[in-house]
Amino acid sequence: MGLRDLIRNITPNFILNLNRQKKKQARDAKLRAQKEKGEVLTEQILVSQFQKMGIKKGDCLMVHSAMSKIGYLQDGPKTLVNALLQVIGKEGTLCMPSSPISMLQLDYIRQNRVFDVNNTPSAMGAITEYFRTLENVKRSCHPTEPVCAFGPLADELTGNHFGEPTPYTVNSPWKKLMEANGKILYIGVTLDNAGTHLHTLEDAVEFKYPVYFREDFEVECIMADGEKAVMKTKVHNPEFSKKRKCDELIPMFEVNEVLMRHKLGETNCLVLDANKMFKTMINQYNLYGITMYTPRGEKIAGYDE
Repeated sequence: MGLRDLIRNITPNFILNLNRQKKKQARDAKLRAQKEKGEVLTEQILVSQFQKMGIKKGDCLMVHSAMSKIGYLQDGPKTLVNALLQVIGKEGTLCMPSSPISMLQLDYIRQNRVFDVNNTPSAMGAITEYFRTLENVKRSCHPTEPVCAFGPLADELTGNHFGEPTPYTVNSPWKKLMEANGKILYIGVTLDNAGTHLHTLEDAVEFKYPVYFREDFEVECIMADGEKAVMKTKVHNPEFSKKRKCDELIPMFEVNEVLMRHKLGETNCLVLDANKMFKTMINQYNLYGITMYTPRGEKIAGYDE
């Protein structure tokens, strides 16, 4: 556990909430000042910057984002989504996470036993919630890690997520994006707070560590057509989740030409080759036991048997 996580765990909630409120007020003030100065990010500015990152027509692209870190967007989330769709074109498929969870999976699933594909909102930020509500956007039916997609591969990516025992299996949008040679774009976030694709390793091998909680949970899912069905799913073990050091994998991904760093507006971005990411994770796990929990290998982390 990092120092920041340790401090967060021992700080009373009312102080954490007060700090979050102050940060939000500071961000809002900064965005208002940018608007007043005419420092506005338009769709065409974003298109140019996305193209410089190597995003192109026909890409299958997963986007994780923090809108408040980008700068003042001319029309809010619409500006960014339209720019992305313009860059990848009609041949491309745009994907975004739409998990309803803003807390530990275990805490959420104990309190929420119904997932409505059409109506349960995304907790993954304003951009993802805007995207979720657009016409013809498909959403996978999984209660903890649903994905939204728009484009020619949308049905294929989202169609078989229901009923999977864990969220990141070969039938999940997360793994299918990798098989489709997709790209993953992180805007203002990093692997530490948006490293969902890292979990595909855990469901692809006989994973050595107890990353899932011992109990399975039944959830009623309301499908896009209104039909109801019950499925079981696993959730992460919160005690083991504390051991994650996701950003410590970034140098490994850079060395293996998986990850490139970029800028968008005022914020830092990462672009990853999803297929190379998966192959690198498998290779490094098999060779050295490297995972998000053991980013320098088993022996250094003290997990050697």
